[in-house]
Amino acid sequence: LMWMWPILLGLASRAQTSFLQHCSALLISYPRPSSLTTRRTMTTAPLDDQNGGARDIFVFKEDISPGLKYEMQLKRVFTRTQSQYQDIDVVESCFGKTLITDGLTQSTEFDEFCYHESLVHPSLIKCAQVRPPETVFIGGGGELATAREVLRHQTVKKLIMVDLDEKVVEVSKQYLPEWGGDNVCNDPRFELVIGDAHEYIHNTEFIFDVIIMDISDPVEAGPGIALYTREFYDFASSKINPGGVFVTQAGMASAVPATVSDLDSVEDTMSFGPIVNTLGSVFDVSLGYTTNIPSFGSDWGFVMAYNTQQQSREIDASTWQTPPAEAIDSLLKTQLGDELDSLKHYDGLTHCRMFALPKPLRTYVKADKRIMTKSNPIFMYSG
Repeated sequence: LMWMWPILLGLASRAQTSFLQHCSALLISYPRPSSLTTRRTMTTAPLDDQNGGARDIFVFKEDISPGLKYEMQLKRVFTRTQSQYQDIDVVESCFGKTLITDGLTQSTEFDEFCYHESLVHPSLIKCAQVRPPETVFIGGGGELATAREVLRHQTVKKLIMVDLDEKVVEVSKQYLPEWGGDNVCNDPRFELVIGDAHEYIHNTEFIFDVIIMDISDPVEAGPGIALYTREFYDFASSKINPGGVFVTQAGMASAVPATVSDLDSVEDTMSFGPIVNTLGSVFDVSLGYTTNIPSFGSDWGFVMAYNTQQQSREIDASTWQTPPAEAIDSLLKTQLGDELDSLKHYDGLTHCRMFALPKPLRTYVKADKRIMTKSNPIFMYSG
């Protein structure tokens, strides 16, 4: 426990006695499992004050890619705890309230809506072109914000969310109610299942209009890697109604991937291309798209996939990638009604921007032929 003393002493130097007692209790009450690895670093650092002296601050550091770290001054620590699966922190930084698991920023008050609206609405709107989405599955999504966005759709009659870690849901409800909280949990259309999404999909009798995977990144030794394989995608496709859509978060999707850089020393740390390819090996159409998430330190990738009744997959994909913005806005209005004004990020013009990948990223995706399988997983950078 010696690693904790710089933190505690630094806090004490700011005379935050009650805060010190709170943090000390939290830190000591949750011993770190020997099998758990983490990229989390919280420590103190000197900062010059306005009078030319120095004071200690609480600092959070996060690995973004090889040789690159985010360092943020923390204004407040709401809680530091652990479940049987991971470390869980809720802090306040320059991005506002922030949920961190195992040292990775999951979502922040500043830009969580960018991530969650981008993950949810393109897939439900695509489904609505064929049939109004009524049944939706979310794998993961413990912050409840993904469910919040799904429930904006008036046609949704049943939403089942399966998350492995009940502690994340509890912490999010307590400290991040704006993400969804009781408004989501009290919606009669919503059903929360604490369990393994992989197991649930294989055992459920439900057939869904949309399947949304809001799960951990595909990192080595991470709990979510099996949910990125061709085997899982192949089975999940059998749980989707005709005209339905599968969508997953796909990790970092830098506008200038390492593989198209002229620097030999830059490592490829993305799995965006392999996820596009893997879904494309199962579904007729696999479309990668991105949006910028400042708190993640990068553009972030998503991949949606579906089967089409069109004679040409290419025409169908092209029509969806470059639709008239007004067509997307019209579908949103039909689906969301009065909830349309609640969206902060996604609309027709934003849709066109998200699916218009920059040339270096298109080059990377076109050149990458890898497919993720159980016997040949591909991992994102994990520090």
